[in-house]
Amino acid sequence: MAVNLQEFGGSATVMTRRRRVAWLVILIADVGLLLWGAMAALVPERLPGPASAPILAAGYESFTRRSWQELVDTSPMTAEFIRLLFRLYGAYIVAFGLLAIAVTVAAFRRGHGWAWWALLIGNTIAFGAAMRYDWIAGAVGPFEMSEYVGIAGIYAALAITTPVVAQRTTLQLPHQQPL
Repeated sequence: MAVNLQEFGGSATVMTRRRRVAWLVILIADVGLLLWGAMAALVPERLPGPASAPILAAGYESFTRRSWQELVDTSPMTAEFIRLLFRLYGAYIVAFGLLAIAVTVAAFRRGHGWAWWALLIGNTIAFGAAMRYDWIAGAVGPFEMSEYVGIAGIYAALAITTPVVAQRTTLQLPHQQPL
């Protein structure tokens, strides 16, 4: 028989305290990702990249070894298409961020097991895609390092609230008959 420690007068279980910290860490990281996505979708030319250069131009220049301005001058529609794709990527990050925030606040905070898995998989994909773009484009700067800090915080928060750890926070009383 599993008995919750709160039934014996405890103020809060260890897992409840861990989850309280964890959901705030995850919320902060996902709000940060949402804000990054919003900037990418709305004003990509103002989203800072390495050396505070706009991330789109910095990524293009690092990847192609050519000037962004040269592309804009010689092939403005190609540059506009690249900008459109970057904006679309930002919109997808916003959509993910909104969903992750909703799952964090509404389900993870209450201890729903499916939410733990959804946040692990979803954040791995969303943060991983952003970090992979940075690696491929060769555009990793101080601002992009926040992605690493964010995913590390999320992984740490999920590690202290894993479903296996949650099972260990209940007290098993052997040989006790139900009342």
